[in-house]
Amino acid sequence: MKGFTRSDQLLSLCGLNCGLCTMRLGGYCPGCGGGEGNQGCAIARCGLDHGGIAYCWQCGEFPCQRCQNDEYDSFITRRNRLRDLEKARRMGMEAYWAEQRERRGILEFLLERYDDGRKKTLYALAANLLELEDLRRILERLSEESSGLSAKDQAALAAGLCREAAAGREIDLRLRKPPGKSGK
Repeated sequence: MKGFTRSDQLLSLCGLNCGLCTMRLGGYCPGCGGGEGNQGCAIARCGLDHGGIAYCWQCGEFPCQRCQNDEYDSFITRRNRLRDLEKARRMGMEAYWAEQRERRGILEFLLERYDDGRKKTLYALAANLLELEDLRRILERLSEESSGLSAKDQAALAAGLCREAAAGREIDLRLRKPPGKSGK
């Protein structure tokens, strides 16, 4: 969208954790306001209309209906957008970015070492939705339990640990799709 640019490529205007997006990691997306050819976004237009705010929480109308429409996911989860915006506001951007960089490092590690070609979405959802201590614990257990396993079994172990941590917090590690569309 013309006139819409951002320097923060870890957290979008609306609260998506772009740094944890598989499309962004794969080089298929320049990020929110990060380059030529970005498609129009109603929230980006709204941000421009409200003085070019960097994050929706800076708007006097936050949280508005536009921010709360999180029933379905696209290629990245939208489940925690409001929570993550509030968290970033509360802890400050430097601390939030530090946490996001750690999450991104964990996601990249899982993709590099434990992806059998079928776990990208699962690991991205885990990195987005699980608590940081859960992710750290998963890495510890992988370090302890994965040596000597085949690559396929290592990927199954990593996926199982992610699902186990998610079940303990009642989190579903599948993208939410509208009825009639398949989810992973």
